[in-house]
Amino acid sequence: MADASHQEASMPEINTRFLFTLALEIQVSSLGDTPYGRRRMFHFDGGSFDGPKLKGKVLPGGGGWSLIRRDDVMEVDARLILETNDNHQIYAAWKGLRHGPKEVMDRLYQGEIVDPGAYYFRTTPYFETSSEKYSWMNRICSIASGSLSANARTLDVFQVL
Repeated sequence: MADASHQEASMPEINTRFLFTLALEIQVSSLGDTPYGRRRMFHFDGGSFDGPKLKGKVLPGGGGWSLIRRDDVMEVDARLILETNDNHQIYAAWKGLRHGPKEVMDRLYQGEIVDPGAYYFRTTPYFETSSEKYSWMNRICSIASGSLSANARTLDVFQVL
């Protein structure tokens, strides 16, 4: 049997590096209460992203789907196209979860701006591109922390090293 303290000592630490902040302009449609929970759809009208290695705009036409489950956890699934300032396109897709205390979530659902530290909103973005310049994005995992306001969603995206 292996020594437990040796196993813990050899576990590598997970580090991240900031990639960019993504700001999305959205429209929300609600399907209402379904047998699975409250279903909503998002249409991304545009937006922008800005970071040390890349920046640009979000092309219109992307979208997202969310389900607020019976346990009040929101599952999100989103897809969009980023276009860098030097005209390269990058497909982005992510899944995530958002939840928090009932009073905080009620305020969010009423359109109030709430401190992002008061609730949990994390996603796992992945990227795909044919661009040689940005091909490194095809080979990374990333995580993001989200926040929202009345008509915008913001994600701070980090590369997992």
